[in-house]
Amino acid sequence: MTPSTPTRRLPMSRRGLLGLTAAAGAAITVGAAGWSRVAGTGTGRVLASAGPLPGPFRVPLPVPPVARPVRSAHGTDFYEVEQREGRVEILPGRRTTVWGYDGIFPGPTFAARSGRRTVVQVRNSLTVPTVTHLHGGVTPPESDGYPTDLLLPARCAPGRTYDGMTGEHAGRTAVGYRSYTYPLEQRAATLWYHDHRMDFSAPQVWRGLAGFFLIGDDEEDRLPLPRGDRDVPLMLCDRSFEEDGSFRYPGHRSEHDPHSAQDAHAERDARSARSAHDAFPDGVLGDVQLVNGAPWPALEVSATRYRLRLLNASNARRYRLRLDAGGGARGRFVQIGSDGGLLAAPRPLDAVDMAPGERFDVVVDFSAFPVGSAVTLHNTAAEGGMRNVMRFHVVRKEKDDSRVPGRLSPSSGRLSPGARDELPVRTFDFRRTQGGGEGEGGGERQMWTINGRPFGTGTVLARPRLGSVERWRFSSDFHHPVHLHLAQFQVTARGGRPPAVTDGGWKDTVDVRPYEVVEVLVRFTGYKGRYMLHCHNLEHEDMAMMANFDVI
Repeated sequence: MTPSTPTRRLPMSRRGLLGLTAAAGAAITVGAAGWSRVAGTGTGRVLASAGPLPGPFRVPLPVPPVARPVRSAHGTDFYEVEQREGRVEILPGRRTTVWGYDGIFPGPTFAARSGRRTVVQVRNSLTVPTVTHLHGGVTPPESDGYPTDLLLPARCAPGRTYDGMTGEHAGRTAVGYRSYTYPLEQRAATLWYHDHRMDFSAPQVWRGLAGFFLIGDDEEDRLPLPRGDRDVPLMLCDRSFEEDGSFRYPGHRSEHDPHSAQDAHAERDARSARSAHDAFPDGVLGDVQLVNGAPWPALEVSATRYRLRLLNASNARRYRLRLDAGGGARGRFVQIGSDGGLLAAPRPLDAVDMAPGERFDVVVDFSAFPVGSAVTLHNTAAEGGMRNVMRFHVVRKEKDDSRVPGRLSPSSGRLSPGARDELPVRTFDFRRTQGGGEGEGGGERQMWTINGRPFGTGTVLARPRLGSVERWRFSSDFHHPVHLHLAQFQVTARGGRPPAVTDGGWKDTVDVRPYEVVEVLVRFTGYKGRYMLHCHNLEHEDMAMMANFDVI
């Protein structure tokens, strides 16, 4: 795969075709008894940090600042945010250069209202192009963050070209500034925004280009859920570090390397992307767990209910979250919301399974633990130190007027599947193939494809009608978190069986496990135009595991 080619139509090699045939056979023969072993929990490969790592639970949990509009007029809130380098302390005693919105990681949290138009002007003060995608947003196509709609650096030299700018299907290009318009004709939900530049999403998100975007509405406000300081956004992601504290990513040199001057960023980033593709085809895993940009942090809580907005913002890591108070005592989550907002009714969960891109709104009642308890959030899908995520210290009793009502949102009702011949049915197969040119270690470079095709900006795999509902089936050979832009869906079946308990509600991202078929009902509302679906393992996305659909 050539990063500078925006449209890819690479032939599948005979070996790739044989691989598909073998994988299909495995899917048929694995059987129910071996399903859990095949599905597993692991994805990606760990990139070890070069220096010493901090101990867990020694730093307080930071909460990203809330962005303030620069002005409001005629039902619209206007924001300005700058993508720039910042020097922040992530590892105690060391400084890390991040690429952040307003130079921080995570970026500022946008707190918006359903139905109130929001315009975000982004200035690119970095040295590489960017694209901003509002993940979960029902957004016009020109503001959706299509991967070739590049925002070039404000200091871009006249006539300079970057990867993704050439070819018949080059995107909408702006220099210095771009305004993204979000009408927000959608329910209250926990969304997030992040970089979406074609071929470079993984390294650019890894360096910090991500943040929360929270939508509120009157329906949610009427519920007696925890609010204020007891409504806590938690961005979970993993990273690796060089000895000097800089981010470590395949092929990426320390910012103190003499070859990392600003005018060398583009070449270095292309090398970084190629190195990740060749050495980490399954995805890059870090060995430092971050929550809101802090390593294994701790949060003091009262013995009351807290709303935790869980976001898996990792490149490739999956989570199976549990609460452990020691001595065999465990806590319980009460799920109140999914990717697309509130559930119809709360669901108690002993564990929360999260693939990259997914969000879970949960309530935890810390009054179930004595004051003085230390309650640890664990990731049982990980090993070693990465099994720790963060810790809650129950430090005091307080009055608690919150509760979780038995009915949350009537508008979260399930779509009726209808007769199987009533809805259009489309199938999307997410699978590894060969044939992307020669890799750094010799042999053919691997790529991740949908329906046997690497991504091409001019290729459209589906043309659903605006206002329609379709039945889509996703199949895979690996863990692939499938994300749809614009459209939200409901999971109706998983592996020929009912959905998992964590599949409930309106979603925009679903984890498709190895040799599994996940069936969803997709509702296409909002806007006509070109959108996409892709794997939200960011290394897979950068290796061409994306596809277009046109809403007509």
